[in-house]
Amino acid sequence: MSNFWDDLPHGFTILAPMEGVTDVVFRQVIARAGRPDVFFTEFTNVSSFASEKGRHDALERLDIAGKNIENPIVAQIWGKNPEHFAETAQHLEGLGFDGLDINMGCPDRHVNKAGGGAAMIKTPELAIECIKRAKESTNLPVSIKTRIGFTFRDEYIEWIPLLLRQNLSALTVHLRTRKEMSKVPAHYDLIPDILRFRDEIAPETKLIINGDIKDLTDVRRLSKQFPGVDGFMIGRGVFQNPYCFTNHQPTQVELEDLFLYHLDLFDARSQELESRGSRYPYEPIKHFIKVYFSGFDGASELRNRLMNCKTTEELRQIIQKD
Repeated sequence: MSNFWDDLPHGFTILAPMEGVTDVVFRQVIARAGRPDVFFTEFTNVSSFASEKGRHDALERLDIAGKNIENPIVAQIWGKNPEHFAETAQHLEGLGFDGLDINMGCPDRHVNKAGGGAAMIKTPELAIECIKRAKESTNLPVSIKTRIGFTFRDEYIEWIPLLLRQNLSALTVHLRTRKEMSKVPAHYDLIPDILRFRDEIAPETKLIINGDIKDLTDVRRLSKQFPGVDGFMIGRGVFQNPYCFTNHQPTQVELEDLFLYHLDLFDARSQELESRGSRYPYEPIKHFIKVYFSGFDGASELRNRLMNCKTTEELRQIIQKD
C-alpha cells in the first residue's frame, strides 16, 4: 500500500486533532475555507472501539465526509491496551482512512488518568507495545503525535529517540510538556536537537512540529528557519482565522457565509445521526460562534444574542436579519 506521507510537498500543513472541534462537520468547513494538506480526526478510544457497547459511538467519531473532500485523512486513536490497538488498527483501512496516528500527547486529565495520551510518556514499554501491535495489524502508515515530556522538558532527550526507533511514517512533536499545557511558549529552541535525533535515527520519518503555529505565514517562517522540518500542524489558529491555511483575511460577510455553511452541515449531520438512532448535540455549535463573530463593532452583543439561541434556525434568523 502506498504511503501518502511520501507524496506531500515539503513544508506541508495539517489540521490538528482537537477534541470536540475537528469532527466531520468542522473538517468540511475548513476544507471549504482553505484546506490543509492533511486532515486528522478527533481521537477515538481503542477500548471503546473494541467493546460491543462502545463501538457504535467510536464509529460515529470515525465518520469521514469522503476522499474528494478531506483526503488524505488520518484516524487518530488513543488508549493503553495493545490488543485493542491491534483490533482498531485492523479496521481503519476499511473505513477509508489513509493513515493511523496514535495520540501520546493529549494533556486531558481524564485521558491521562486512564493511562492514555501524554501519560504514555511515563510508560514507555507499554507505549512501544501499543505501537508494535498497531503496526502489525494494518497496512496503513502509522504515525505518532506526542509532547516533549510529561513533567520536564528534558524528557525529550530519551522519549523522542525511543519513538523514532519504531520505524514510524511520521512523528508530530508538540513542543511543550503535558504539565505546561499551552501556558508557556512552544520550545522552538529544541527543534535542532529533535531534527538531529531524526536525521541520525530515522531519516525516513517525517518530522512535524506543533505549537503556537497560527497560519501560513508562521509555517513559511518556521520552514525557512528550520528547513529540515517536513510539516507543520495548526490547531488553535483555526479559531483566529478559519482561512489560516491560505492566509486569506476574510471579510465579515465571508465569515457569516461560512457560518451558514457550517449550520447547513450541522443540520445534515443531525438528520443523518437521527436516522441511525443517535443524535448530534446542539450545544457544541456555540463553541464556534466566536470564530465567526469577533473583531468588529457590536460583535460582543451579537455573540451574546447568538449564544442564547437554542436551534440552528434561530441562529440563521439573527444572522440574516442583521
